[in-house]
Amino acid sequence: MSEDLEIRKRRLEKLEFLESQGVNPYAYSFNKKHNAGEIKKKFSKLKKEEKTKNKVVLAGRIITSRIMGKIAFLTLKDETEKIQIYGSKNSTKNYNLFKKIDTGDFVGVYGTIFKTKAGELTINVQKFELLSKSLRPLPSTWHGLKDEEIKYRKRYLDILSNQEIMDLFIKKQKFWNTIRTFLVGKKFLEVETPILENSSGGASATPFKTHHNALDIELFLRISMGELWQKKLLVAGYEKTFEIGRQFRNEGIDMEHLQDYTQMEFYWAYADYLEGMKLTKELYKKIAKEVLGKLKFESNGHIVDLNKKWEIYDYEKIIKRKTKIDIYNVTKQKLSKFLEKNNIKHDKKIDKWRLVDLLWKHCRKDISGPGFLIGQPVELSPLAKRCRNNNKKVEQFQIIIAGSEMGNGYSELNDPRDQKERFDRQARLKKEGDKEGMDHDEEFIEALEYGMPPACGFGVSERLFSCLMNKPIRECVIFPLMKPKKQ
Repeated sequence: MSEDLEIRKRRLEKLEFLESQGVNPYAYSFNKKHNAGEIKKKFSKLKKEEKTKNKVVLAGRIITSRIMGKIAFLTLKDETEKIQIYGSKNSTKNYNLFKKIDTGDFVGVYGTIFKTKAGELTINVQKFELLSKSLRPLPSTWHGLKDEEIKYRKRYLDILSNQEIMDLFIKKQKFWNTIRTFLVGKKFLEVETPILENSSGGASATPFKTHHNALDIELFLRISMGELWQKKLLVAGYEKTFEIGRQFRNEGIDMEHLQDYTQMEFYWAYADYLEGMKLTKELYKKIAKEVLGKLKFESNGHIVDLNKKWEIYDYEKIIKRKTKIDIYNVTKQKLSKFLEKNNIKHDKKIDKWRLVDLLWKHCRKDISGPGFLIGQPVELSPLAKRCRNNNKKVEQFQIIIAGSEMGNGYSELNDPRDQKERFDRQARLKKEGDKEGMDHDEEFIEALEYGMPPACGFGVSERLFSCLMNKPIRECVIFPLMKPKKQ
């Protein structure tokens, strides 16, 4: 029998003993009044061996235990902190049961505060309640989980044994809350748009398909945060909208990409991409200040300072400078050869401009930023307005930080004739085998024909959060998707 199974067997025996003594090992509730973090902060200045009469009531999980006959020292951990608790035969009611607490058990304790000779802030337990009996041993609180497969599959244990991971997801909540609060403060209206769609619009990506049994129709999980829906709301008369939610792309997994993830998109009537750049620069500084407490950080081998001047990067010029390739005069064959030579994976069936975009992604890797990429070819942005001084390019901006795109926005195309032509081109590409080609959305064209004001749209995903944390994006997902466990 393995050590873990032996521990489980002993704990089951202990569970039966507790029940035989009239103890309910799985309580219904506990009136917790304090937490470890506030107690440690409030009483941090106590002197060694100083005692108080302050009564505290708190609850949490036992993570370490030292039973020494008539006295016992245990460590209790709640969401905020961990704190030492002390029980003794002389001072703790039901001490005989207190001694039977195992690591992993949840308990509620009533007691007073003191500091030990060693200077450890401690709760002198006068009474305790067993709230939930643990049957399996916890991973080591010193070493945690090392196997990546187990870490992701049993994320609850990873969080439990690693305070850094617990703090990570508290920061992630702060990340999204900062974005929401910022936009609401700028008078944007938060909206909800459909997750199931008749056509996959709003981005160039491969969608997930599903079937609606009641209507007997094929549907797609959305690949954007309601871009076409939010622009219909501009047609309806709303001037500032945004949505934060999940979207889905049936593509590969790597350091920056997932199949389902959280994204924010906003749409701002009467603004253009230049105003969008100003607003997002302000937003990103606010996010970094709230989440990191600073504007300078390291990510993916880059040192990034959001407080420095944000550069302007020209798509065509940077590619030409780094590769000597003129994207408007190069052939698809020459592009393919360059990509092969530089070991850049690509599908030879895709359109020339998709190859150009792979070339750009190769070129951007050593750009630390912060800055805005502009001057993208119209072929790569079917929903963006053409540049007012060059109809080969669009008024688009991508935020470049740590060698990658950390947000994308543009002046929105509101000419229904131009939009129809671009949808037609996307449909041809899709018919020729481009899985990322957009569907031709006739209903959106019809909405544009009623008139949509000039506008700026922008989107940013949780990739930005993983960049700020300097971690792979999958590690920043609280429960990442896993293959079913083999039996």
